Amino acid sequence: MRLYDYAASGNCFKVRLLLGLLGREYERVAVDIFAGDTLTDAFGALNPLRETPVLELSDGRRLTQSNAILWFLGEGTPFLPADPWERGLVASWLSFEQERVMGGIGGPRFRALTGRPFDAGRLDTGRGALAHLDDHLHGREWVVGGVPSIADLGLFPYVSVAGDAGLEHPPEVAAWLDRVRALPGFVDDFVTYPENARPGVARSIYDSMN
Repeated sequence: MRLYDYAASGNCFKVRLLLGLLGREYERVAVDIFAGDTLTDAFGALNPLRETPVLELSDGRRLTQSNAILWFLGEGTPFLPADPWERGLVASWLSFEQERVMGGIGGPRFRALTGRPFDAGRLDTGRGALAHLDDHLHGREWVVGGVPSIADLGLFPYVSVAGDAGLEHPPEVAAWLDRVRALPGFVDDFVTYPENARPGVARSIYDSMN
């Protein structure tokens, strides 16, 4: 199994996090998004959308989209509930992560750390996402059910670095982040954006963001 990923991407980190917690062996292939790696014909053959992560199985099949990869890897493990209702809740939280957390935290964080302008109003979405998660976690240890799931792992990366976007962690969220970090096998190899991610230097599909 091979994972094509970018170390500074929260979407990639969530997949590495699950693989680490599961103790799964895999080959990690570093993809430098802002050095133009995803613009090559070779990467285009892996994923025509030129996005990371890409999970490649030993039989050559490839899966894209981080939350789809989480679901695939979580199948048959404690990180994906067997109960249909709880599976529906997991799917709901993964959608919330892509819409509200990515849009309100991940996007503004990327722009702030790489010197790109952004609409500060987007932080209201991030602030609202943190407040909603905080309310949900009141009286709960985990987002869905009584054990950690891919819902927790999907939310963790960009929520954990909300401070980079100028947002504070409410108390229940802060305690939940600590619980995720305490899971056996947790490895935090989520790095910040390098200098080549800044506008005027970067060569990527995101160049239009400058």
